Amino acid sequence: MTFETVENVFNIKTDAITTLAMCAVLLLIGYFVKNRAKVLEKYCIPAPVVGGFLFMLITCAGHMTGTFQFQFDTYFQSPFMLAFFTTVGLGASFQLLKKGGIMLICYWLIAGVISICQNAIGIAVGKAVGLEAPYALLSSAISMIGGHGAAASYGNTFVQMGYEQGTLVGAAAATFGLISAVLIGGPLGRRLIVSYDLKPSADDSFTGSDVMDVNSASKKPLSGLDIMKNVTAILVCMAVGTMISGQIGTWIGMSFPTYVGAMFVAVILRNVNEQVHFYRFDYALVEGIGDVMLSLYLSMALMTLKLWELAGLIGGVLLVVLCQAVFMILAAYFVVFRLLGKNYDAAVMCAGLCGHGLGATPSAIVNMTAVTEKYGMSHRAFMIVPIVGAFLVDLIYQPQTIAFIKFFVQGFTG
Repeated sequence: MTFETVENVFNIKTDAITTLAMCAVLLLIGYFVKNRAKVLEKYCIPAPVVGGFLFMLITCAGHMTGTFQFQFDTYFQSPFMLAFFTTVGLGASFQLLKKGGIMLICYWLIAGVISICQNAIGIAVGKAVGLEAPYALLSSAISMIGGHGAAASYGNTFVQMGYEQGTLVGAAAATFGLISAVLIGGPLGRRLIVSYDLKPSADDSFTGSDVMDVNSASKKPLSGLDIMKNVTAILVCMAVGTMISGQIGTWIGMSFPTYVGAMFVAVILRNVNEQVHFYRFDYALVEGIGDVMLSLYLSMALMTLKLWELAGLIGGVLLVVLCQAVFMILAAYFVVFRLLGKNYDAAVMCAGLCGHGLGATPSAIVNMTAVTEKYGMSHRAFMIVPIVGAFLVDLIYQPQTIAFIKFFVQGFTG
């Protein structure tokens, strides 16, 4: 870390290790604040977002007063993001797809169609209010379906394409979406249950079947070699996936997010390993590594953002996100509920859809838990929604989002 004064502005420059240490401290501060602020806990605002935004207020104060500024080396940011999405891919077992059956396929296709509608809404509203296409798309499926991780990744892609506020817009849209997800999901599910006098299904075919059940590890402790093999698998998937993403980028003529390739390579490895047993895969370990990587990545991404650069875009971004929330309410209540069978499971799944369709898979779990704690368990919903929200929807939302970028962004700039 170095300090110098240039034109009466105190400059603080950090190297990669110091930046990493700062983001880790901010992450812990975020957890501390979140655990003591009931509103943050209630709406499931991630701790990295809390810590990062608190630090952004400090850097914003320095900019507004012209007294100090930070310069960060964010070398570790991209590897952390890549590692997180790789662990997501390693959690996708085909056994889960078999257990989900026809209802899983139906819900998956619905979520995919909704992601296409979100991008269409973003572009239409963006054009109406004069919001550039990249920022409109960042306020659409990228942030609504993909959450903070995808928003920051695609934001970086847009920054490389010349849209300097890409990362900040993505972070803001993802945060607004997350808040709306937990505000509307539970109430919508409860409204459906009360309006149609729904009761939990007597069908117990899904009892005991959920993501954690399928991914549960044996009770035998992992050896140091077992841990090393799991870590090596993550690193290999990251390396191979990066090469594949680079090749795809060359084919399509645009920067392609590296995490997409890594995630799909990880899916292949996970399911091949289940057949040939290269190593002893441990879901709890991989999930834990993923949680740490995502938290550090988001903390670093947010602490280095320049809040004041969003001033001219915040109105348009908020309007697009508001339209996304209204669309999700109408689609879930009037269309998706009926397509899923107009029963108790469908109502709970609609609450979950609002969660991962506007925020993230944990938001879907929060919404469904809030509903089922009051009205009764839905094993079918808790089996299907996390699978689709965490991974399967990417199979549809990623390719069509790339197509939107090719047409509406590169179509006008290239």
